[in-house]
Amino acid sequence: MDFGVVFAKTCSMLFFNLILSLMLWVNLPENSAVPKDTIDPIILAIDSGSSSDLARYLDASISLNINGQKGDFSKSQAELVLKDFFKKNPPLNFSLVFRSENNPSLSSYIGDYQSGQGVYKVFIKINQQDSQPKVYSLGFVKV
Repeated sequence: MDFGVVFAKTCSMLFFNLILSLMLWVNLPENSAVPKDTIDPIILAIDSGSSSDLARYLDASISLNINGQKGDFSKSQAELVLKDFFKKNPPLNFSLVFRSENNPSLSSYIGDYQSGQGVYKVFIKINQQDSQPKVYSLGFVKV
């Protein structure tokens, strides 16, 4: 595949996700923010590269994008895909760079995941279910 095409698609996807997150952030009321510690276990699971810990917070069906390989997976399938990703890309550091927590039921996050193989932008979308965060979309895109 042509590098220019792959680069253009990746850039357009990053731009789309950023615009979507900003639109959600701007259009939602500020007084209903989700507590910031709600996502802490998810951050810790990604930072430690633990697919089993992360799986506790996955929705029954999740949309995954692992560096352009996209698909919808069951929770158990997603755990296996993430286990393989973490095995091939062990974490050195993970930090959030953007939070959109204005809606009590839907939140979006963007983070930087560093491994020995490179840096990835991480896109996390969460649905609050019975005060329990459930990740329904997760993406790792190499930058």
